[in-house]
Amino acid sequence: MKKLGSVLGALLLGGLLYALPLHGDAQTKDEQEIRVLLQHMIAAFKAKDVSAVMSAYVPNESLVVFDLTPPSQYVGAKAYRKDYEEFFAAFPGPVEVEMNELSITTDGTLGVSHDIDHWVLTDKEGKKRTLTFRATNVYRKIDGQWRIVHEHNSFPVDLATGRADFSGTP
Repeated sequence: MKKLGSVLGALLLGGLLYALPLHGDAQTKDEQEIRVLLQHMIAAFKAKDVSAVMSAYVPNESLVVFDLTPPSQYVGAKAYRKDYEEFFAAFPGPVEVEMNELSITTDGTLGVSHDIDHWVLTDKEGKKRTLTFRATNVYRKIDGQWRIVHEHNSFPVDLATGRADFSGTP
């Protein structure tokens, strides 16, 4: 009987050890899928392809975004699409985008990422504008695809002046 208990214990331990790498691989796969989604977004930003940008977001009115400029809160994909259309119209020149210090965590059908975005935009007068800001995204895996369901972008603020730091580092 003692031997049977040892064998069952060994089988149980072996099963647990075997299962652990599978969970890690699944998490790594999910994180990689989100990285690919973000790479597609960067390419869409550079191309100013609003439809491609919006394909990263949940396509309904459950999307909530806290953005950098007024109205600073958008509810729904339609409202945020309009914001991107106006944004790209205000900066008709080239767009450069880098995501730095990217961190992604997933657990089942939910994920979160945060990074430091660095954008160089060209306005209607041809003047380059540099923006460095913090970005946090919440993802939900829907029908096997990761989609952003909440986004929060922010600038650090100099409390002495009350002004946002648009080009600084975090």
